[in-house]
Amino acid sequence: MRNWLILHVLAACCFGCRALENVIQPTEDVMVVEGQPTTLSCLFDTADLSPYLFWYKQLANVNPMFMLRRDTFSSGETTTEFKERLDARLNFTAKSVPLTIQRVQLSDSAVYYCALKPTVTTGYTASLQKLLAGMSSNPSVVKSKPEE
Repeated sequence: MRNWLILHVLAACCFGCRALENVIQPTEDVMVVEGQPTTLSCLFDTADLSPYLFWYKQLANVNPMFMLRRDTFSSGETTTEFKERLDARLNFTAKSVPLTIQRVQLSDSAVYYCALKPTVTTGYTASLQKLLAGMSSNPSVVKSKPEE
């Protein structure tokens, strides 16, 4: 049987940032066969010549989890548990930082969002509350359907 996964993708913008700073995630729902790769879009608009872009994953009833950071002048960082199957390449010219998930698994079903500023810290803080208030209302979803 094939498993279909739905990944939700939300865009997050930091309040208090300059007016031109925002992210857009045009994909709402993404349907993927388990074991196949998928790419989640994230476009950004900023006056900053060396932006930092972040990807987060949020499971139901759990605080968002930092996955990776990309910037113009370094290779960025990726949390250990995501290094094998997830990657993002910052393209400053195209103003994008798409997230690629290799070999999608049922455990990848979650809400995904990118941000221009670090928005999640350890514990439940005002930063998290601020982030949730600024999230896009257009989530992208990855659904899993068992192989037949």
